[in-house]
Amino acid sequence: MRIFDSTTDTLEHALDVRLARHTVLAGNLANVDTPGFVPQDIDFKAAMSGAQGLPEDAPQEAPAAGDIPLNLASYTPPAAAGLSGLSGPASASAAGSSPGIDGNAVDADRALVAIAENAVQYGAAARAVSKKLAILRYVASDGAA
Repeated sequence: MRIFDSTTDTLEHALDVRLARHTVLAGNLANVDTPGFVPQDIDFKAAMSGAQGLPEDAPQEAPAAGDIPLNLASYTPPAAAGLSGLSGPASASAAGSSPGIDGNAVDADRALVAIAENAVQYGAAARAVSKKLAILRYVASDGAA
């Protein structure tokens, strides 16, 4: 009998991808004043379809220009290995941004919104894992609180 099912595995991958995306988005915000900096992002949907082992020809939305497929088999969370393990869909430019006079295409407001949205979604996945583990804890204790 398997204790952790595919839901737990999927939530684990979601947390890893959200953490990597947060690192990339924070890097964008940190480089808001760097001349010539092009913001990057991670396509969460593409990363999760790669994590779930869906075939590459499975119907998906058309990838954005500059997207690179994500291979989670070689993925290491950024907390452990910087961003060296990430070979994922970092797009060359964030949607809706255009370079300024200095060539920097980071919009601080959009970056902050993306970070906040990602943080909320990370929190939701973390709560889901917590609930899943609470169910296992309840079962393991024979229903004793």
